[in-house]
Amino acid sequence: MRILHTMLRVGNLQKSIDFYTQVLGMKLLRQHDYPEGKFTLAFIGYGDEASNTVIELTYNYGVDHYDLGKGYGHIALGCDDVYATCDNIRAAGGKIVREPGPMMHGATILAFVEDPDGYKIELLGIK
Repeated sequence: MRILHTMLRVGNLQKSIDFYTQVLGMKLLRQHDYPEGKFTLAFIGYGDEASNTVIELTYNYGVDHYDLGKGYGHIALGCDDVYATCDNIRAAGGKIVREPGPMMHGATILAFVEDPDGYKIELLGIK
């Protein structure tokens, strides 16, 4: 068994696809409209679904906002240089909500960015 994807409900599908592809560098892997069900699914990620975990963006027709609640934490992405990645995200119009630096009570370098719907994405330094 393996993790296939994480699903996020989004209020503006194109804005979310643009954020994940243009700001975070993912690829739109596939998208399908389900008019009878009144929803669209878009799968994005850094590699093909056969060998990588991806994100499923779900847009429900007519819903432009979701209350994220208190149960959601974050998605984590590994990167070589958190500082440079944040500079690139900021330059692409992304919103950094926790500037890069050591984690509290530790030495791991991390930062947080927020997507257009308010979902948090943690950037972790990996080498």
